[in-house]
Amino acid sequence: MSRAKANNITLEYESLGDNANPTILLIMGLGMQMTAWPDAFCEMLVARGFHVLRFDNRDAGLSSGFEQHGVPNLAMVWLKYLFRRPLHAPYSIDDMADDTAALLDVLCVKQAHIVGASMGGMIAQNLAARYPGKVLSLTSMMSTTGRRGLPGPARKVRNALMRPAARDGDVQGAVQRLMKIFRAIGSPGYPEDEALLRAQCERHVLRAYRPGGMARQLFGIVASGDRTQVIKQISVPTLVLHGAADPLVPLACGKDTAAVIPNARLTIIEGMGHDLPGALLPRLVQEIATHCLSVAGKA
Repeated sequence: MSRAKANNITLEYESLGDNANPTILLIMGLGMQMTAWPDAFCEMLVARGFHVLRFDNRDAGLSSGFEQHGVPNLAMVWLKYLFRRPLHAPYSIDDMADDTAALLDVLCVKQAHIVGASMGGMIAQNLAARYPGKVLSLTSMMSTTGRRGLPGPARKVRNALMRPAARDGDVQGAVQRLMKIFRAIGSPGYPEDEALLRAQCERHVLRAYRPGGMARQLFGIVASGDRTQVIKQISVPTLVLHGAADPLVPLACGKDTAAVIPNARLTIIEGMGHDLPGALLPRLVQEIATHCLSVAGKA
């Protein structure tokens, strides 16, 4: 893994495969690190002839943090959102899209296929809308436009997300909390093995545990509001992938995204929730690779 200075911050990234091949840039979601893109998923894309880049968003993993802004009171943030009061987050989805565009520049990648999951899908959408010359294609996974009126998380998911963060140094407490979140948002049709889930969560916590960063990212999502007017400007070939059983960002959000983006193609995966279960990786890779290759007429 390597580090790059981009948009006045430091981003941790990893390059996989031959950089002479078409690049797929992976953007992860809320509070997640680049390692949340499964190694097997990345290796499958490389085997399909792609150069793969994954990176830690700002305030996640080993990239620059914004601790100087403190931890937002999310209950107050939500109340202000409900009553349409002004929200002044340390950064927005646009700022994170700017980070991504700058990373491509620093790495001398003129154009890339962009794949984003959840919050990463929001970043990818804004990147495609605002930097179309850098984007060969867009794949928006389990994401949303942020439009008011769309359904929100299921109660069990809200409860898991609102549990207090573990204290500093409490590795097992942090792992247990993360496991509860993944159980709540996971794919009912493709449940993960308990030992594998624990290993994934331990890897995440031991690499970097930054609950304050997750809270600031969430503040940035809420403050960015409804991005429909931005997303309507997307002109690149777009695939919208969404799980039929997503309890965090319900399917209606994926349908709305596909309806807003001109000529977008929606693929609904039965039994999939808000995760990347091992059993679904071949299907997801096939969908993404076929979409990317079709842009160059190679499908």
